[in-house]
Amino acid sequence: MAPAIVWGIVGVLFGGILNGSFVAPIKKATRWNWENSWLVYSFAGLIVVPWVVAIAVIPDLWGIYAATSAKTLGQVLFFGFGWGLGSVLFGIGVDRMGLAVGYGIILGHIAPIGTFYPLIMLHPEQLFTRQGYALMAGTLIVIVGIAFCAIAGKRREEAAGVESTPKSGFGVALLICVLAGIFSPMLNFGFVFGEELRQRAIEAGARPDMASNTIWPLCLTAGFILNAAYPIYLLNKNKTWGRFREETPAPSHWFWTSLMGVLCFGSFLVYGAGAEALGSLGGIVGWPLFMSMALITSNSLGALSGEWKGAPRKAHVYSMIGIGFLIAAIVVISLGGSN
Repeated sequence: MAPAIVWGIVGVLFGGILNGSFVAPIKKATRWNWENSWLVYSFAGLIVVPWVVAIAVIPDLWGIYAATSAKTLGQVLFFGFGWGLGSVLFGIGVDRMGLAVGYGIILGHIAPIGTFYPLIMLHPEQLFTRQGYALMAGTLIVIVGIAFCAIAGKRREEAAGVESTPKSGFGVALLICVLAGIFSPMLNFGFVFGEELRQRAIEAGARPDMASNTIWPLCLTAGFILNAAYPIYLLNKNKTWGRFREETPAPSHWFWTSLMGVLCFGSFLVYGAGAEALGSLGGIVGWPLFMSMALITSNSLGALSGEWKGAPRKAHVYSMIGIGFLIAAIVVISLGGSN
């Protein structure tokens, strides 16, 4: 396997580790409601950090945007906004359907859609090749792994006495989860369809592994609109704006929720660098690897933090089987992408 491919796979997997852990610091903001934490995270991770990094590493950033076609800019912004909608629907869907089942349904859509839509639209000739077959097999294995993780989570919820009946009707909850799964992979669409921006950055003198920082600020800023709008709605509804003015927890809470933003954007930054090293199909091959490692990391951190304490043995077994399938998918896709 070529060194560039190895580095690309390592980079994508490390990005998945960061993505699977970025929510963990929210547990430290114990005196803030979810909406307080999510608004600070969104501003830090989707606005401040991406633009600061882009301005620092991309020569003539504004000139690149001015020279880029309106079609490419429009696609990146559109897909970014769609990802923001998916992010909000993700939270609502998990709340209504239950964490385990909702998470399984949503990720079950995100993995294949984020992989095969850009493949079919941009590189259909690669579908029935060794790499294409590895992608199809690996993505199917990812879905099986997600299903086992969802079953494990449901068993854990039932043992803990968590209500598993969907709120506001099963049909509505299911529709929200499906829509979340359709819109959430649009972040990867923005990355893949924004290739013109990346190429212009390289031509302007940017390092290839940093060139995707022309894409992320636009994509994430569009996604910020709804990621901020929903928490603001809840802040008004729940009258929790005052939590920001509390003096005792404020310094630590601002730090931990801002760290969420740094970790989240860091995951996209590293993913982009790794995908670049994987070649022309990097954003397609890398996506299921990224998603698999994110799920492995989030499950592992949950276990380490005591979330699985008291869960029945079957839940642990299903979780380990699910993680085993995800690891197998990483191996299959990685070997398929090595040619």
